[in-house]
Amino acid sequence: MSSRISRRTLLRGAAGLAGAGALAGCSADNGANGGSSGSKASTTITYWDWYASQAGWVDNEIKLFQEAHPGIAVKKTTQVSDKYADLVSLAYRSNNAPDILMVPKSPQLSQQISQSWLLPLDKWATDSWQGRFPENSFVEGVDVFGGKVYTAPFAAPAPSLQLYVHHGVFKDAGLTNDDGSVKLPKTWDDVTSAAEAIASKSGGKVAPFGFGNSTNTTLAWWLDLFVRGAGTPGGAAVGGIDGMDYRVGKWTFGTDRNYLDVINLLLEWKNKNWFYPNSMSISDEQARAFFERGRFGMTVGGVWNQPEWTKHKFTDYSLVTLPTPSAGDPKALFYGPPGGKFVAVSAKTTHADEAWAWFDWLYSPDAGKRWVEQGQGLSVYAKNNDPKSVTFAPFAQYVAMSGAAVVGPQPTIRNPKVAAVQLPGVKPDINDVLAGVYTGQLKDPQAALNELTDKMNQALGDAITKAPGVSAKDFTFADWDLTKPYTTRPGA
Repeated sequence: MSSRISRRTLLRGAAGLAGAGALAGCSADNGANGGSSGSKASTTITYWDWYASQAGWVDNEIKLFQEAHPGIAVKKTTQVSDKYADLVSLAYRSNNAPDILMVPKSPQLSQQISQSWLLPLDKWATDSWQGRFPENSFVEGVDVFGGKVYTAPFAAPAPSLQLYVHHGVFKDAGLTNDDGSVKLPKTWDDVTSAAEAIASKSGGKVAPFGFGNSTNTTLAWWLDLFVRGAGTPGGAAVGGIDGMDYRVGKWTFGTDRNYLDVINLLLEWKNKNWFYPNSMSISDEQARAFFERGRFGMTVGGVWNQPEWTKHKFTDYSLVTLPTPSAGDPKALFYGPPGGKFVAVSAKTTHADEAWAWFDWLYSPDAGKRWVEQGQGLSVYAKNNDPKSVTFAPFAQYVAMSGAAVVGPQPTIRNPKVAAVQLPGVKPDINDVLAGVYTGQLKDPQAALNELTDKMNQALGDAITKAPGVSAKDFTFADWDLTKPYTTRPGA
């Protein structure tokens, strides 16, 4: 959701042309739902996303859109998420870009615009159209560049990660309250105690924890979730795995001891054989299926898990977010900028009006309402997020967590020239470091974190020197209260 300068924007380089066939083979082309060569529509537009578990919502929106616009067919292609940025880059280089696409996480949005990937939408995104969105939805350097709108926020701020708890596994381990309800862990000690009970009561047949890291991303989710609630000396790790600490305007993987504390906690659990043995090699999709079957009692993921489990009629779970080292409120939250991004129209499209029609449909309040009703997430339109309308208990728990996510500092608001800062890729990244530590290839986690921090801050410094009118001070917000939305604006 965030448009901050983040770890994810540094990860992926362009795929070579020779790899086009192999990468394309990883995608799922849903022409049946989105129209085909036999469609009666006069115009077919191509649409790309990486929505797998959210595909049901997208397919229903395509169906409704085509009923309302019989002259337009939408041909959807769902790409594998970890290859998406590469495939988009390749599509533009080979002059085969879709008409409308989910905005890839890399390169930075400013670079996508400077490379003429995306179409400015001012012809259609009038003041009246923008007026249906909440205040501060369109922000220079986030979804507006050079005064022109390129995308828009789709979802309200929400905690991106949660700890999911399998009711059956917990009950079998005796982890229940006096009324028979599942005793949900709130602190690191609670999580550890629950894991110990699961391992003991199951005789090792059920793993306390599990994940699927075949794409080298989900192990880092554990660090991101637990480190935000930490509060050892030096404060909380507000950047998680995705961003710098805007209190000091630097990356702090090595200097904020919370990161090492959480890594040591994960290693403690691993050394007790509490993680599902094949977690590093299975996919996130496989891990969701194994959790559903009760092969492990806890996993970390996002609200995207819920629709798939609901489809399988699995509802016997709960979720918590931001576990803390000890009793008390989390020391940091999830942060995103004002504004946001979801989809954009390609500058290469030859069907701009039709692509805008589909863009406008996806951003309609009604589509957002259906997004919430299907348990996909929160809508940017507050009226769609009425807890009273949520009947599914796990999703109601998610809606109730909305206070765990707020707007954080945004350097481009202070200085729009920050949008010109282009960070190069840094490898190994935090995912690589965690994988190395988890598998034992890296023996000194602190040294690995220090090295990563130095490389990230060096890359930031180098990028700043190449951006006229930008300084390191633009990234520092010493007055930031971590538990409140950062609403200070220039001149305030």
